[in-house]
Amino acid sequence: MFINNKFWLKISIINLLLVAVLGLLMRYKIGFEFPFLDQKHLQHSHSHFVFSGWISHTLMVLMIGFLEKRINITDTQFIKKYNFLLIANLICSYGMLISFILQGYGLISILFSTFSIVIACVFTYLYFKDLKLISEEDLSKNWFKASLFFNVLSSLGTFALAYMMVSKNIQQNEYLSSIYFYLHFQYNGWFFFACMGLLISFLQLKKAENLFFNKTFWLFFVSCIPAYFLSTLWLKLPTWIYVLTLLSALVQTITWFKFLYVIIKLKNNFLEKYPLVLRYILFFVGVALSLKFILQLGYTIPALSQLAFGFRPIVIAYLHLVLLAIISLFLLFYIYANQFLTFNKQIKNGIITFSVGVLLNEIILAIQGIASFSYTLIPFVNEMLFGAAIILVSGIGITAFYSLKKVKNIPKL
Repeated sequence: MFINNKFWLKISIINLLLVAVLGLLMRYKIGFEFPFLDQKHLQHSHSHFVFSGWISHTLMVLMIGFLEKRINITDTQFIKKYNFLLIANLICSYGMLISFILQGYGLISILFSTFSIVIACVFTYLYFKDLKLISEEDLSKNWFKASLFFNVLSSLGTFALAYMMVSKNIQQNEYLSSIYFYLHFQYNGWFFFACMGLLISFLQLKKAENLFFNKTFWLFFVSCIPAYFLSTLWLKLPTWIYVLTLLSALVQTITWFKFLYVIIKLKNNFLEKYPLVLRYILFFVGVALSLKFILQLGYTIPALSQLAFGFRPIVIAYLHLVLLAIISLFLLFYIYANQFLTFNKQIKNGIITFSVGVLLNEIILAIQGIASFSYTLIPFVNEMLFGAAIILVSGIGITAFYSLKKVKNIPKL
């Protein structure tokens, strides 16, 4: 008995479509008149559903699939417990999606957020137990352990925010620090480490192939915690914390580029059997992640960090770089490269369209962010971002439609 990957991943694609539609609605409200929904409430709904309904749900499904490939499952309880957690996580995700739109941070939305954290903790406990059945030689094992650890750790930021909201004692520095704590350990911890575990599994990397593979994990793991302070450089931090932060950014950048060099050298022909579109998407993800580490290192320059965190377009551009150009495109690559869902001509066109939307969105946000340094207004920037959002929705809409549609004859690509 196996988990129904196809069913759960179809829900993932639908959830990504919902994320894109919410993003489109937010862009419309910025550029045009639409008084019916509160922009801040939409933003909270969008961000929570991205993290829980799209990325976390998808990572959970793919990580469960990883376990199934490596252990002999005879107990139906294995599938039942994970199916229950996936259902519970989706209930909380849809609950947050609706309640945040209706009330923003209120009793119901906070309850759904809290329950989603409880589910993440239960999933971590159960998955850690099942990972014991995996050989220590499997490189992905440590990456998945670390990802779950950082997922639980990130919840401290959420609890701090909830306390401030309930007590109505909100200090600007503490409020922003809590938000960045949660964000850092989500996208640089939970998301990044889980995706690296999946990538290592996909590329079939072995410890014996190169000793640096194991070192890569430990260098990223040790540097991840002090790297949090990259998000708080606008505070007056002690010199020793700044030096530690600089070292963590330097270590991560060097480690990533060395890891990239080693896998390109070892797995030069590995991707030849996969469709060209998927190979280009993985290449694009690699470029985006390389850019992310370079930018991260640049943020350690005090003048640059003050500028970056002082202008909202820069922060938005960086978050979209990580969540769209890196995490979302990698997950789409992984789903279709492993043939968990059918990959045909229509879906190929949908993913290309979505990728173009991601690229345009990043370019426009980057231009807007750079222009904001000199307080220069870019003409029709909101309309251009709305146009990019339309392309994003169209691309993932086509992908979702043909992923859900039953296809009798699948043309080879």
